[in-house]
Parts: sequence; structure tokens; C-alpha cells
Amino acid sequence: MPSTLNSAIPVGVRFMLLSALGFALMSACVKYVSVHGIPVFEIVAARAFVSLIISYLDIKRKRISVWGNNKPLLLLRGAVGTVALMCVYYSVTTLPLAEATILQYVHPVFTALLGVLFLKERIQGATMICIALCLVGLGVMVQPSMSGAQSQELPMLSIIMALLGALGSSIAYVVVRKLSQTEDSSVIIFYFPMVALPTSIFLMWDEFVMPSLYITLMLILVGIFTQIGQYGLTKAMQTQAAGKASAYSYVQIVFSTLIGVWIFNENPSIWTYLGGGLIVTGALINVFGKKLIPSRVIRTS
Repeated sequence: MPSTLNSAIPVGVRFMLLSALGFALMSACVKYVSVHGIPVFEIVAARAFVSLIISYLDIKRKRISVWGNNKPLLLLRGAVGTVALMCVYYSVTTLPLAEATILQYVHPVFTALLGVLFLKERIQGATMICIALCLVGLGVMVQPSMSGAQSQELPMLSIIMALLGALGSSIAYVVVRKLSQTEDSSVIIFYFPMVALPTSIFLMWDEFVMPSLYITLMLILVGIFTQIGQYGLTKAMQTQAAGKASAYSYVQIVFSTLIGVWIFNENPSIWTYLGGGLIVTGALINVFGKKLIPSRVIRTS
């Protein structure tokens, strides 16, 4: 039976599901330690510390230089990733897990627009539909906040931070795509905690909270689950099924919703289900519809 199941599920899909579970558990740990009084910058520092050690050991295992070739671009990747992570963690600690996760998945909108503005790329019809559905879905999700419906209101600052995190992730993705031409993946990953750790330590210095042994373990798990998520994502993208396997990353929304209900007693509103459904539908069309819907070029001048 296990061999039959393994043959039925492509390897890229299996790694993407592992990645989705890893990132969902990471978000749960972030929210859990924040509930117990650990500030966001301290969580970022703990995550960066664990990632720095694991990444450094991986580079040494490969016997390559930790500094890479394109240092300015590597530092930019680290800086953008650091800001994006801080925004993401803030949204996770101040929003229900389902909403915080869904808002991260509007990144195809930013990625497409960045490609048009800076890389002069074609924007395909499927991506245009994705952008439209994501924007409508986002509007549906935040409309209770806009209209002042207190029972279902989401903090507007948290929504903005989540969207900034998605934007930062998109910028980091574009930079990583460029760096992949000259740098080893382990070096690219290493530069992120190398920038994030000193930055977060500086920002959290006056707000440091001494964690208990149990909370320290949870902080370590933030870093471990992040590495699992990154490992699964990297392995999935190295397979032939990487394009379609990426659609399965949206299972993270399901994982996060279930964890939110189970551990944090969160009950997503009908607006979350409707808006999230539109965003996920748009994202899936972006993945599967590119060969079916003709491309278009959006000019920036």
C-alpha cells in the first residue's frame, strides 16, 4: 500500500505538502510564543539563529565559500527577506492564522507586477485573471474592517503588514531567481539569517523577554519547522513537476485553519472563506491556466 501511494503522488507534490505543513507549524509556533509574551523581534532573532547554524553547517558540508559571488545582491536578498519576515510574523501574531496565511498568498499579484515593471516580462492571461480574483478576494476579506463591522473586523495595520510581507516575499523571489544563476542555494539561504540575526537583536534589545525552558524549545521549533518548509519547497522546485506541485502549497491554508481552530479557538468568518476562496482560485488558475489562456504584454511606458 505505501509503495502504491508513493507512486500515485508525484515526488514534487509530496515535498510541497511537506513544505506546506512545515510552514503551517512554524506559524503556529510563532503565534504560540507571542501569546506567551515573546515580542516579534525576539522571535525573528530566534528563528534567524537556528537558521544561521543549520545553513552554515550545510555550507561547510558542501565545502564551498559562505560569502558567494554576488555579495551586493546577496545582501539585498537578506535585507528584503528580513523586512518581509518581520511583517509576516507581525501579521501572524495579530491576526487569526487562517487570515494571516491567506493574505500571504496574494504574492502572485506582486510577482507579476514586479516582472512587468523591472524585468519587462510578458504577463499572461491566466495571471491577469489571478490578479483580478486576488484583488476581489482581498476586498471581500477586509470589507468588514472597512465598513466597521466590529464582530468580524480585522486590524487594518495587521492587514497592511501581511501585504507588505507578501510584497517583500515577491521581491525576494525575484532576487533569488537572479542569484540562482551564480550562487549555490545554501549560500542564498545563509545570507538571510546573517542579515536578520543582527538586525533583529538590535531592534529587540530593550524588549527582550527571558523565555522559560518550554518557550525556548518552541522558539527553536520555529527555526526547525522553517528549515523543513524551505527544504520541502527547494526539493519540490527541483522536480519536473515543480510548476504544478506549487499549487499544492495552498494546502498550508487548510493546515493553518485547522491549527487555528484546534489550538487557538479561532473561527474564520464567512468573509474569510469567500475571500480566501477567490484568492486560491485565482492562484490555481495562474498555475494551471498559463498554457490555455493567451499571453498579453503590459507596457510600462
